[in-house]
Amino acid sequence: MPQTVYLTHLYDHPAALVWQVVTDLDCLKQVTSSLLTYRSLPSGQIYEGQELLVDVSLFGKLPYQPYLMKVVRFDPERFYFQSSESGAGVKSWKHKLQVTAINGHSRIDERIEIDAGLKTPLFKAWARFMYQRRHQPRLDILKSLSPEKAIKL
Repeated sequence: MPQTVYLTHLYDHPAALVWQVVTDLDCLKQVTSSLLTYRSLPSGQIYEGQELLVDVSLFGKLPYQPYLMKVVRFDPERFYFQSSESGAGVKSWKHKLQVTAINGHSRIDERIEIDAGLKTPLFKAWARFMYQRRHQPRLDILKSLSPEKAIKL
C-alpha cells in the first residue's frame, strides 16, 4: 500500500530563482551528491514528457541500479512539476513539487507517494531523509546565484 511524505521548505529567494534550481538536473546532482550518484543523467532543465533512464547508486558505494524518471507535468507559469518514477526496488514513486512566491521569498511544498511493497515504510523514511538533506545544498546554490540569473519565464 502506498505511503506519502509531505515536506515544506522556506527560502529567502525569489520563486523564479528557486524554480530554476529545483528544475535543473545539474542542481539535482549537486543537492544529492552526498547520498546518490547518477550515471546517464543529462544536464539542463527538465521538461514535460521527458523520460530519463539512469543508473543510481546509494552513496556511490552500492551497485548501480536502473531507475526511470518521467516528467508527467511541467508548468513553469505555476512553478509546478510532477514526476513518476520507478526502479531500484521501488514500484512507484510519484513526486509533486510546487514553488510558491511569498513577498519576494518562496516556499517549496513537496508530496511524494511511494509504493515499494513490503519495503514501503523503509523507502518512506529514506525519502523524508533524502528530501530534507537537499535543503542545505539548495540554499548553498541559491546563495551563489543572483536574481538576475533567474530564467525569464
